[in-house]
Amino acid sequence: MDIRQKLIKLGISELADMQKEASDVLLNTKKDVIILSPTGSGKTLAYLLPLVESIDGTKDCIQAIVIVPGRELALQSANVLKELGSGIRCMALYGGRPTMDEHRKLRELRPHVVFATPGRLNDHIDKQNFSVDDVRWLIIDEFDKCLEMGFRDEMQRVVERLPRLSRRVLLSATDVKEIDRWASAFMSNATVINYLLQKSDDDSQEAQLMIGNGRCSMYTVDSPDKDKLETLSKLLRSFGQQSSIVFLNYRESVERTDEYLRKQGFATSAFHGGLEQKQREDALYKFSNGSANILVSTDLASRGLDIPNIANIVHYHLPESEEGYIHRVGRTARWDAQGRAFFILHSGEEVPSYVNETTEEYVIPDQLPWPAEPLMATIYIGKGKKDKISKGDIVGFLCKKGGLESSDIGRIDVNDRYCYAAITKKKVRQVLEKVKGEKVKGVKTIVEVVE
Repeated sequence: MDIRQKLIKLGISELADMQKEASDVLLNTKKDVIILSPTGSGKTLAYLLPLVESIDGTKDCIQAIVIVPGRELALQSANVLKELGSGIRCMALYGGRPTMDEHRKLRELRPHVVFATPGRLNDHIDKQNFSVDDVRWLIIDEFDKCLEMGFRDEMQRVVERLPRLSRRVLLSATDVKEIDRWASAFMSNATVINYLLQKSDDDSQEAQLMIGNGRCSMYTVDSPDKDKLETLSKLLRSFGQQSSIVFLNYRESVERTDEYLRKQGFATSAFHGGLEQKQREDALYKFSNGSANILVSTDLASRGLDIPNIANIVHYHLPESEEGYIHRVGRTARWDAQGRAFFILHSGEEVPSYVNETTEEYVIPDQLPWPAEPLMATIYIGKGKKDKISKGDIVGFLCKKGGLESSDIGRIDVNDRYCYAAITKKKVRQVLEKVKGEKVKGVKTIVEVVE
């Protein structure tokens, strides 16, 4: 695999030092590896690039298991591997859908790598839905988050059931004490790659908070009212079409804020743990493909989302902890991009004491544009893999039948029974009119906008 070409495809000019060091150790030694690096520093690629070099693509068996704390990270990590175009097959395994359906897909796809939540992974192993005999790599991503979610015993059970492991990789955004106990019990002569900058008594965690080496600028925004919705609306209007995440501390607040912004004319996605799985996936899909330029979320979106080009982080509610703040800010200024973070403060509120970076007052202009419409829209197409539909078929259908140019089409995701496609928003009505009654590969289907 030509690494440089794959990186260019992902929009990355060069690997970070941590990624280079991780690749060197994983490719040129046989040691287990512990990678400690802040959120947003690119830990996913740090293990994926050497992993694909180590997988035997000629064998139709699972050779690597990646444990993740939640379905969102499982899906996103699998998508990153697919975008590398290495030919290595992968699949995400997670709760909230029938294990039987995943088992059927496992038999059909025959993946080399699975990204799985601990409970679902143990369920598949219990039922012998795939063989563990060829699994040589075990990677635990966001180990600290897995511990927070109470997965220690389930992770330990997985390790004990993989008899032929030769490489173990553990990744964490914080240096929790449990890492040492885990390493002594389950890892052999591990190499530690530590890019968590040490803090002094005076500076709290200044080094970690400036994720991206100072590329994130900090601002305060004064809200004259305790209810900050009007101030939030003006702030977001000042951003234009930039991609932004608004963080709140409660699910009910997310719902209320999202409803308010929609009524104001903003294109938003709401995201929190109380939503059904498909609702969460739809929300992230619309935000990541540009159909919504504002994600209104609890801290559920502060970890594990590798969505590029997020320009602004807005703390509507102040972070509940220093660690929560670190992870929120880590959603912007990723790779070599620039980013901004905003604290909306009412009378009596102050920037938390652990934020040592200099904050500037952000004055919202008097003259503001109307809420910016996103450039893209998401359409639903009611046929998928089970109907022998591929991404190429969708592109052909939208161009030949819908009158689009290839430049009008963005991200396409083909699921078993349906597809999502991002298309230029101004051409949605044209597409719906032209494809009405038309067929995809000789089969009539439903095409509609995802609201």
